[in-house]
Amino acid sequence: MTPPAAHATPLTDFATWEPLSWLLWEQCADKGGAGPFELSGQLSRGAWSLPRLGRDFPREQRAVEPVLAALAASGTAEVAFVARLTADGSVTLRLFPSSPAVEPGIASAHPGALVLVEGAVPEPWRRLPEPVPGAVAAPSADPALLARTLRARLPGATGADPAGLAAAEARLGRPLPPELRALYTVVRGEWRDRADAPEAGERVYEALSCELLPLSQVYVADAASRPCPWVFGAMEAVRTPPGAAVQGLPGSPGWLVFGDNGGGDRLAVDLTPGPGGHLGQVVLIGHEESVGAELLADSLTSLVLRAGEEDEEDEGPHPRHTESPEVAYVNARGIPSVAAAAHPALEVLSLGRWESPPTSLAPVLGLPRLRSLSAGPGTLAEPLEIGRLDGLEFLRLPPAEWQALLAADAVPRGLLAAAIEPGRADSPLTTVALANEILGRWGRPPIAEQVVSGTLG
Repeated sequence: MTPPAAHATPLTDFATWEPLSWLLWEQCADKGGAGPFELSGQLSRGAWSLPRLGRDFPREQRAVEPVLAALAASGTAEVAFVARLTADGSVTLRLFPSSPAVEPGIASAHPGALVLVEGAVPEPWRRLPEPVPGAVAAPSADPALLARTLRARLPGATGADPAGLAAAEARLGRPLPPELRALYTVVRGEWRDRADAPEAGERVYEALSCELLPLSQVYVADAASRPCPWVFGAMEAVRTPPGAAVQGLPGSPGWLVFGDNGGGDRLAVDLTPGPGGHLGQVVLIGHEESVGAELLADSLTSLVLRAGEEDEEDEGPHPRHTESPEVAYVNARGIPSVAAAAHPALEVLSLGRWESPPTSLAPVLGLPRLRSLSAGPGTLAEPLEIGRLDGLEFLRLPPAEWQALLAADAVPRGLLAAAIEPGRADSPLTTVALANEILGRWGRPPIAEQVVSGTLG
């Protein structure tokens, strides 16, 4: 069915797309032949992903500027496009603006994860901390010593007054832990306190070994504060070994962020420690990871007392991924078979490339906790076995396997999200059509399409 004509807006005006269309057409002309040619890409307000357009980046930037301006003017977060071009300069653009039921694609015009239940998030993001009844503050925790040390290092610093402390506690919905209250009583961290003295910020950093957030910006690093696309988040698992100091969560209502290490990683006081941790310990929440945090010190006092000391053993964030039965990657370099991955604790199963024949899912049928399955092209001997995985909440498959499940009405009904793994030869137009069929089964809004046509002069 031919989509209806788009309403006249800057985003659907061919003049907006003409500079970019010229670059696309020139690339097609270099290939020779009459076409038609198909190229695709994705643009958002702050970035874009396009086919290789040569080495003239300034020209590429000028070509996308009208589109970026149209996105901003229309309030659209991003747009994917598929361009059909011919040698005579005819251009037809099919535009796919952001959809409320679809996450952005990863640098591609193909759609990202399809959110089949409104507001659904991956299972780790629904986890709350496990209670640790015996957790206590570390012996090193000493609010009075902390305050004295900071006053000696930061003479003349402006601390928060009782009203400011009370306002922060009201906003956070909980009392500040004693050490954090002692810290902000000495230095409140407001920008205006160092606006006329940049060196003041350096002194605070040296005194604390971190950039201190203003008291008014201290926040709770719960799971919602650390969002993650379904295609990544569904493949994570919460893992907290018996003696772990920190719980392996995406976030916690007990992580109170007060600082930054200067590289985008956040420091937090941890009030929900792991079974081997202490109340009030300091953890580092890495910005390059989605789950877990690293223990920095068993108390804020300990962190401050050793500020400025060189730690030769600390060379950055420590690896957190270790072999465990919850997550299994079956491929040529990983776990050798589905049978070897089968375990009662298995939550996430990913089937990648290997030289063996396609495999059966029989060894994992009936496992009580299996919730995420990602299978690459040619890995499944019988895709319809997926219909027997009643506990799945996330499923990622190539188009052919999706089509087999849809035709047999064998898609697990408990899915919360789905993803299509296209091959290199798959057109985004085909992927969008398949995505809309899946969304339709769940009564979710389809991916809208707008058509823009024109001829290059």
